[in-house]
Amino acid sequence: MDFKNAMVYTEDFRFRLGCFSVEKGRFTNVLGQERPEAVDLEGAYVIPGLVDIHTHGNSGADFSDADEPGLRRMAAYNARNGVTSFAPTSMTLPYEVLSKAFAVGRKVADTRAPGEARVVGINMEGPFFSEKRKGAQNAAYLQNPDLEAFTALNQACGGLIKLVDLAPELPGAAEFAKHVSKICKVSIAHTDCTYEQAVALLDAGASHLTHLYNAMPGIHHRTPGPIGAGSEREKVYAELICDGVHIHPSAVRMAFRLFPGRICLISDSMRACGMPEGESDLGGQKVYIKGRKATLADGTIAGSATNLFDCMTTAVSFGIPAEEALRAATWNPAHELGLLEEIGSIQNGKWADFVVCDGHFLRKKVYIGGEPV
Repeated sequence: MDFKNAMVYTEDFRFRLGCFSVEKGRFTNVLGQERPEAVDLEGAYVIPGLVDIHTHGNSGADFSDADEPGLRRMAAYNARNGVTSFAPTSMTLPYEVLSKAFAVGRKVADTRAPGEARVVGINMEGPFFSEKRKGAQNAAYLQNPDLEAFTALNQACGGLIKLVDLAPELPGAAEFAKHVSKICKVSIAHTDCTYEQAVALLDAGASHLTHLYNAMPGIHHRTPGPIGAGSEREKVYAELICDGVHIHPSAVRMAFRLFPGRICLISDSMRACGMPEGESDLGGQKVYIKGRKATLADGTIAGSATNLFDCMTTAVSFGIPAEEALRAATWNPAHELGLLEEIGSIQNGKWADFVVCDGHFLRKKVYIGGEPV
């Protein structure tokens, strides 16, 4: 299928008027020679399908349920909302529970049905966390870094783990990062570490920060902590939950300045995303939803009830240039998953996953592999 007269968000993170084609599910002829029989998009904006690397659930389902219909329901909801690839994210739970969930992730990744977003990896969030900064994670299942357990889980799901999170101050964290960073991204998360401890983990191979600002020490001029350590290293990327609840708009703008070109917008969505207000759960703990805010019984902010597309448009409403917000929701997360040859931008040879929008990024149509959702 051929398309013309589109404002295409290209590999150089700019919008350019032109055409593109889809052949065998992949992009061809991007900004090439216009074909007369092409579908006229009448100046609509065409952006890559978004990539969510940190999402626990939606539509009443959670990845850690280890339920195939639930994960497929999550995939369909993401697809409808312009998120065409995602890495379902686990919680701090026993290894046997994680193993079952990861096996379901592998199956759905290998058997994507029409109308479903691609499962392109697993984000292993926990159990290697600090008790002090556990946030909404269940303290009963916290563990010290365990290379043997990680290896067994990753091998059992065919190497689908693309991100693993841990607190730098835990015993054996640096040694764990040294080995695991050769397999997937290692991310600083749920930590009370000092600047020096963060530096040690980054030097050992970590290169990612999980939901920046949340579940970690803030920046202080004498104790810059993990945020300071990550911001001064050009290869370190940072996640950001831009749901209008977790982070003040000024702090969102600050993050884009601290990590120029290295922010990954995430949803951190939970099963309540896409559902009515009321009671839900996260990792076996009760969660209460009101508007976009999700909290535990003690008032602790839990995951979000917002999808990545809405987080991206919220970032734009906070003053982030659209081109930067789009990069943070497409190219950057694809980079962190090691999948830039397949997804993350509109480029010849990549999967034809894209969203047709108006100038305000209101979705008109979503395509995955060139097929409408």
